[in-house]
Amino acid sequence: MNHPGYLAKFLVVFGTLLSVLSAEATDTYSFAVVPQFDQRKLFTIWKPIIENVSKRTGIQLNLVATLTVPEFERELSKGSFDFVYANPYHVLREESRQGYIPLVRDKTPLRGILVVARDSSFKTPADLDGQQMAIPSFNALGASLLLRADLAQLFKVRVNPVNVKTHSSVYLYVANGLIPAGGGVEKTLQEQEPAVRDLLRVLYATREMPSHPIAAHPRVPLKVQQAVRQAIMALDGSEEGRKLLREVPIQAVVPASMKDYAPMRDWGLSNYWVEP
Repeated sequence: MNHPGYLAKFLVVFGTLLSVLSAEATDTYSFAVVPQFDQRKLFTIWKPIIENVSKRTGIQLNLVATLTVPEFERELSKGSFDFVYANPYHVLREESRQGYIPLVRDKTPLRGILVVARDSSFKTPADLDGQQMAIPSFNALGASLLLRADLAQLFKVRVNPVNVKTHSSVYLYVANGLIPAGGGVEKTLQEQEPAVRDLLRVLYATREMPSHPIAAHPRVPLKVQQAVRQAIMALDGSEEGRKLLREVPIQAVVPASMKDYAPMRDWGLSNYWVEP
């Protein structure tokens, strides 16, 4: 026997439940980090930061880590992440598509570096023409895109990039003599164990550029964006918070905007971009 009244009440209750669940779901946001390091190290560094920001704001942030940079780039282009820590050129390329909004960045600028073994016979970047160069990913900004553009434009050098997946792997490959040169950034070189750093020599450093932003997808409510920005700025205001941020490494948090990164449009980096 059908009971239209019961069915109507059920639909009302079910609809109300869905609305409540939907409202609750909006308080949970994904936070993805470009895989500069292996996944275990990435979680060790970022999980305490995300938990601290969640505690300060009452907004649940779930840390997301892709296994590879190309996977991260594909998901970024789909708009899969609510918040991201990404290289500046990632965010710049998505400006007309997903439109991620930079919130904060490290005050310390970023520079790409070309490293060789300390006892290498290479004296200038011009010596590397035709050589292999280890890179953490094809689309890494300082460690690949800008470095390769500089080598070609300033030194007339063409290198053969070898994707070894992480910055740490770049330094290990070069330190162990497996590949003659590697691309990295100053910040990640400083993060390496002294035993590795002592085996390396910086042959060239690129021009400075603004550091990686923490950015939000425009679908994230403005009040949530502002709360997360304020929480990260406040994190930088405590000794405990600064200790966590230095592991990224972020030395001092400042507000970020897209205009910080606009000059990169004229650097010819798109010639070296590889679609993921």
